[in-house]
Amino acid sequence: MTQTISSPALRDAAVDSPFRLLMRKAWKHRGFMAGFLVVSTVALIALLAPLLAPYDPYKQDLLARMARPVFLGGEWKHILGTDALGRDYLSRLIYGARVSLMIGLVAAAISAVIGTTLGVLGGYFGGKVDAVVMFLVSVRLALPATLVALAVVALFGGSLTVVITVLGLLLWDRFAVVLRSATMQVRQADYIAAAEVLGASLPRILWKDVLPNVMNALIVIMTLEMAHAIILEAALSFLGLGVQPPTPSWGLMISEGKEMLLFESWLITIPGIALFVLLLAINLLGDGIRDITAPEGRN
Repeated sequence: MTQTISSPALRDAAVDSPFRLLMRKAWKHRGFMAGFLVVSTVALIALLAPLLAPYDPYKQDLLARMARPVFLGGEWKHILGTDALGRDYLSRLIYGARVSLMIGLVAAAISAVIGTTLGVLGGYFGGKVDAVVMFLVSVRLALPATLVALAVVALFGGSLTVVITVLGLLLWDRFAVVLRSATMQVRQADYIAAAEVLGASLPRILWKDVLPNVMNALIVIMTLEMAHAIILEAALSFLGLGVQPPTPSWGLMISEGKEMLLFESWLITIPGIALFVLLLAINLLGDGIRDITAPEGRN
């Protein structure tokens, strides 16, 4: 004889799926929601840049150069003013979001592939494989990422492709270390032993059993390294070794405005605030993902 669930709370708990429970946690997590809204907004602005930008970000108008923003007494024709070449600052800011997000996503994705592969293999096999992985991590940590990036970009020239490739090949160590530790814990689980006894192939075990159970750590590190890549690109562009003019980049905009810091500080303040808000939002998003997907159910 079956029993019916009469309590509304018990009935709701019985029909709630893991996805609904996760969404409920996410909705209640203020940091996650704030980060998600800001990152989503910036991504949408970047995606719709051709529709939202009032001017061509590359178009120069020397007659309108150094026009001040509206909040400093400027005209509504150029809401955020213009730079030293008369290019609309709002348009360059909007297109600059594209560059920052693309560099952050692609560089973090390249690092994730390298670091996850090494970390999972080292954590699963242990022994000599793990020793080789940790040796590679030690070698990578012995090389300062910023100095190596500066040297490589100076050698091969600053371009979007070079910057993305260099950052992608330099930021994988955290993926390897964290996922190695997570894989070691998963390796001891009963379902891994059961899969091995049933004769499951190694690729299937790694792809179907190990990787889904370390995905939480992977996503969190992905957000952190995305922010790391964006700030490194901004630093390289500020030094003149990153994204090259006339490509709109927030780091490059800060670099171009540094000579007018004492006279027109808004040239640095505007892209600086945009960069700060985006990096803060990405970190809030990463922390939120960690909290709402943690097994202990932190909120």
